[in-house]
Amino acid sequence: MDAAHFVHQAFLGYVWSREPLFIASPSGRDRHNVLGALNAITKDIVTVENDKYINSESVCHLLCKLSQRRCPGVKITVVLDNARYQRCAVVEEYAGEIGIELLFLPSYSPNLNLIERLWRFVKATCLYSKYYENFRDFKQAITECIKNQTTEVLHELETLLTCRFQSFINVKLLN
Repeated sequence: MDAAHFVHQAFLGYVWSREPLFIASPSGRDRHNVLGALNAITKDIVTVENDKYINSESVCHLLCKLSQRRCPGVKITVVLDNARYQRCAVVEEYAGEIGIELLFLPSYSPNLNLIERLWRFVKATCLYSKYYENFRDFKQAITECIKNQTTEVLHELETLLTCRFQSFINVKLLN
């Protein structure tokens, strides 16, 4: 589980031109927040979206959605980073009440959270080098990209969303 905060602004890609090229760019400060949980096995994603702030209430709402999708007898473990709104008493108590285990990653290790890879994919797919004239179109592009990740682009994500992580066990260090 992690949040992504998409700001309606320019997400530049790579442009090469012999002559100066001027590209339209939004200059707004509108922000679309997406709190998501990615199933590491099925690659299914559950989200809570808003245009205000992600807080402990948002996290509890997402935990409730996850609990409702639980198969009988299956334990849910949610892997999270150490954001304040995730690691607070309200969230920890609520997770305990509905039987969800919270597993907090070590600080400064976003590479261990699979959903970070999905957020990078969403930015590269629907934001880089794209212009959305208004905030409504911007939000719609993000929402559709996230929804399509389980159907249309799943083959592209198969290698990106694997549970293979670099291990540093038995590594010899040079002096």
